[in-house]
Amino acid sequence: MSGLRHYCGVIGINADHNVVPSLQKTLMIIQNRGQDSAGISVFDGMEIHTVKGAGLVQTALPKESLEPYKGKVGIGHVRYATTGGKGVKNAQPMTMITGSGMMAIAHNGDLTTYDKVKKKYLETGAVFQTDSDTELIINILNKYLGQNSDIILSIRATMGEIDGAYALALMVNGRLFGIRDPHGIRPLIIGKIAGGYMIASESAAIDALGGEIVRDVAPGEIVEICQDSFRSYMPKVKCHCAHCMFEWVYFARPDTIMDGREVYDVRRRIGEILAREHPADVDIVMPIPDSGRAHAIGFSNETGIPYEEGFMKNRFAERTFILPDQKERERAVSMKMNPIKSTVAGKRILIVDDSIVRGTTLKQLVGMLRKAGATEVHVRIGCPPIIAPCYYGVDMKTRDQFIANKHTVDEICHIIGADSLGYISIDGLVEAIGKSKEDLCLACVNGKYPTRIEGEEERFQSKITDGKFE
Repeated sequence: MSGLRHYCGVIGINADHNVVPSLQKTLMIIQNRGQDSAGISVFDGMEIHTVKGAGLVQTALPKESLEPYKGKVGIGHVRYATTGGKGVKNAQPMTMITGSGMMAIAHNGDLTTYDKVKKKYLETGAVFQTDSDTELIINILNKYLGQNSDIILSIRATMGEIDGAYALALMVNGRLFGIRDPHGIRPLIIGKIAGGYMIASESAAIDALGGEIVRDVAPGEIVEICQDSFRSYMPKVKCHCAHCMFEWVYFARPDTIMDGREVYDVRRRIGEILAREHPADVDIVMPIPDSGRAHAIGFSNETGIPYEEGFMKNRFAERTFILPDQKERERAVSMKMNPIKSTVAGKRILIVDDSIVRGTTLKQLVGMLRKAGATEVHVRIGCPPIIAPCYYGVDMKTRDQFIANKHTVDEICHIIGADSLGYISIDGLVEAIGKSKEDLCLACVNGKYPTRIEGEEERFQSKITDGKFE
């Protein structure tokens, strides 16, 4: 219930049968990654056909609209608008007819150098039909394909011109490629399915097709996905990994395995560590559904305090994190959550959530619990205080929107109306994820970025002096 808006999800399948139904099914599985629009591109043996539309997968890609299209190779995309506005014109996959044939691309992430690189191409006469950074990628790739027919060399050259976060599903005629940025900020995984192979943003999509996880695409790696195998092209120079910690904290499905760690297990461990770092004398532990559920279970397991479901969630209400402004999100909370009075009345309650951005949603929920009869309401958060913008695909780009930049923990506790408030520490979060701190992107909680961004501190740099890194 963090209030954050997410980026996108990608799918790519190469199989010995028509992949269109599988693309639609797997996009529905990763619908959590984007709800603004959805689309698929499929190669029928002669050309690429693309179908896309606004809204959820069921609305954007109804089965009747897909019936005319068949193909054994295809890619799919679900989108939340970060770089580039809403609307079908920015929906993906994006396609282009080139001298090398037809291309289609689906992108998860944000390019940090988008404005600078696009300006360079505009000055050379390039024309753009959208304001999406994905179109920039496909234009750069087209340029290199015109200079060199070797697709791998062209992809490598394209990667050399862009920076930021990207996990790409790319189709050039009937060839399918998966590409991951050099830091591995965004997830991408390879799966083996009946009659073929696939790539996906989350392993749950592989499970949905009865497939088997092969492995994650390595940071900086290019993989070509074939029907009977896949080919790997590793980077010549490796960078430090910077896997986005928010994938495990909030964004990914709990049943997904990501860079070797199951999301549910990480969230449960977060709750256990929270209990050690910030214990509380309460009667019950309850989650903010659904994002805080595994965290709350971990807290309950560690302490022995009973776990209860104290909120009834309206699963037909629009997800608050995708609403366009804060007032709409606030109005939606009462439509989405309602306390279960028999659970909370007369009890000392501890609620667990994944994160706090602005604090307004939690303030409403704490108030609801008190109105329902809770005698105390304590809050525990499975992410350290958010203090810095994300430039890699999460919709939190200005520091003034973070309550933790304006107030101390005690002040935030008072603002949201809680009896106590505790955040997991950065070291505790790293322990829960089970990876080295040097291999995680923690920029939003420590202000240190894995790529160079003007005016920000770069990871492994000591300080900024006069706008320059030392």
